[in-house]
Parts: sequence; C-alpha cells; structure tokens
Amino acid sequence: MMQMLAAGGLPVLTDQVRASDEDNLRGYLEFEPVKAVKRDASWVADAVGKAVKVVYLLLKDLPAAHEYRVLFMRRDLAEIVGSQQAMLARRGEPGAPVPNREMADVFARQLKKTDQWLAAQSNFRLLDVGYRDVITDPQNQSRRVSEFLELPLDVVAMTAAVDPSLYRQRTG
Repeated sequence: MMQMLAAGGLPVLTDQVRASDEDNLRGYLEFEPVKAVKRDASWVADAVGKAVKVVYLLLKDLPAAHEYRVLFMRRDLAEIVGSQQAMLARRGEPGAPVPNREMADVFARQLKKTDQWLAAQSNFRLLDVGYRDVITDPQNQSRRVSEFLELPLDVVAMTAAVDPSLYRQRTG
C-alpha cells in the first residue's frame, strides 16, 4: 500500500532506515519514530498530508488532537503468520514459541480490540482494504483509496505499482 500511495503522488513519511531485503524487495517505507509514538509524538504534526505506516497496535498512541484517515490493510492471519515465520527463518532468528494457529488467534483478538477502539474514535476515519483485493483488483482498490482520502491520486500509477509476484505467502 505504501508503494501504491507513493506512486499515486502522496508524499510518504519515511526515513529509509529499514532497507529493502529478500522479504520486501521494494523496501519498507517505514519511519522509525512511529515505534516510539507513545513516548514522543512530536513527529505527528510534520506528518500531516503524508502517508505514514503505523502498526495497528500503535494507533491508540497517536495524539487525539489530530484527525486520521486509516487505510487498514486486512490480510488472512495465517498468511501473516506464515510470512513472519519465513522472514525469521531467512534471518536465522527463532519464531514465536507458540504454534502458528495460536499466534493467529492472538492477532485476531488484538485486531478485534483495535476495531472496537477505532469504532469509538471520532477523529479516525477508516477504510478496510483487503490485501488479496489489492492483488486481484488493484485498479478498483486504488480508486477506493483515492476517493476515501479525497485526493486526486494517480490511480493508473497506483495500479501499476502492484506486483502480484511479491504475494508469496498464500492460503486458500
């Protein structure tokens, strides 16, 4: 999604600290200070009008004084766990000490709590975007995102930014 937004013309807040690698060939487009938003949210004011990747567990730590539009990427939890396991194996790092199914259940509970929290926030607008939908119908998903953000993004460029060959951990 971050690659799509950048291709579409939306400025992306990134520091390039996490470089591209075998797990993400196009790069992560992350911003390290996001991880410490609970302690220091001074960067948020500079992020207005830009795309910022934020892990769902950190959304609640964003300052309430701002309005947020969240593109919430939804992906099959078994695929997420499989992707994480593959990444850790390539790095030679141990995985979670619980079976994949249990890890997916943990994520499901966290997501449910996050969804409930988001529904109660008047300063958050949310668009659910299916990961698989982006892969199978990038043009329609690009259009949805542009309309949700109320920005004249380049939908053709966003669509072209989607590379289905990078979708390697699949279920079903």
